[in-house]
Amino acid sequence: MPSYNKVILMGNVTRDPDLKRLDSGTSVCDIGVAINETWKDKEGNPREQTTFVDVVAWARQAETCAEYLRKGSAVLIDGRLQLDEWEKDGEKRSKMRVRADRVQFLGGKPSETGAAKGESGRDNGVDEMPF
Repeated sequence: MPSYNKVILMGNVTRDPDLKRLDSGTSVCDIGVAINETWKDKEGNPREQTTFVDVVAWARQAETCAEYLRKGSAVLIDGRLQLDEWEKDGEKRSKMRVRADRVQFLGGKPSETGAAKGESGRDNGVDEMPF
């Protein structure tokens, strides 16, 4: 039976992206993303849960993420689950994270000020979400 591995996340960056270069020259960027979910419990009280997800971007996309994303930036990530395994101090370790195939920035550049926004107060050039 065939497998399917697809992840779509929308949330906010939890820390400034960490860009590194491998010996081969390939760029890799680690990004933390927080996804908030809100709902009302049986009694009608508002509840909130935050899920923290580690994301990795590669090559030119990694460089773009490091250049334009900052803590608090809104992002839409399209990717797949990836299991990383390594050994530290003789102990095997593993970690599940999302390998980004596409990262869409949902806000303006980090250096934008209110004066750079249109009269409506919305960032110019921001794509509308289809849902």
